[in-house]
Amino acid sequence: MTIQADHTIDAKNLSCPMPIVKTKKAMDEAEPGEVLQVEATDPGSLADMQGWAQSTGHNYLGSTENEGVLIHYVRKSNPEEVKDVSAFEAETTNDELKQKLEDDNVTVLDVREPAEYAFGHVPGAVSIPLGELSDRINELEKNQEIHVICRTGNRSNFAAHQLTDQGFQNVYNVVPGMSEWDGPTEKNQ
Repeated sequence: MTIQADHTIDAKNLSCPMPIVKTKKAMDEAEPGEVLQVEATDPGSLADMQGWAQSTGHNYLGSTENEGVLIHYVRKSNPEEVKDVSAFEAETTNDELKQKLEDDNVTVLDVREPAEYAFGHVPGAVSIPLGELSDRINELEKNQEIHVICRTGNRSNFAAHQLTDQGFQNVYNVVPGMSEWDGPTEKNQ
């Protein structure tokens, strides 16, 4: 399958949130209707691109894989279709989450990819990668306090918005997330 792209963005060997950062910059310079081809090696970039496109109003066309490189296609929308991506209002810090884990009954939702989760996560965290959240949202209790975490706060921002859009009311985005987490962790065996 050959897809004609107007611009190619090299985001290979970059981890979240850099593929999105580079895509945003290129999108600012693209004309409405143009297609961006984003080449990335981070497996989490698939869910990131889908979530970012959905939250901004741009058109996620699809992704392919070629020799370990994910190739994402995103079409720039017309200005009237584009939405601002806002930071999720209810944020909590890593330190605040550590305190909550000692005192309260909270759910930690880890929206990173399975490999990221396997090599270190908050003890007891529920693993639902961002790309699977819409299909698995019923695994979470709407009345539970949910702290959403990823590596940097980017994917968790998208996930927190998605949860509140589905009626969850007690949701917090954890920033900066696992990239600076110094609390206890578990690894999958």
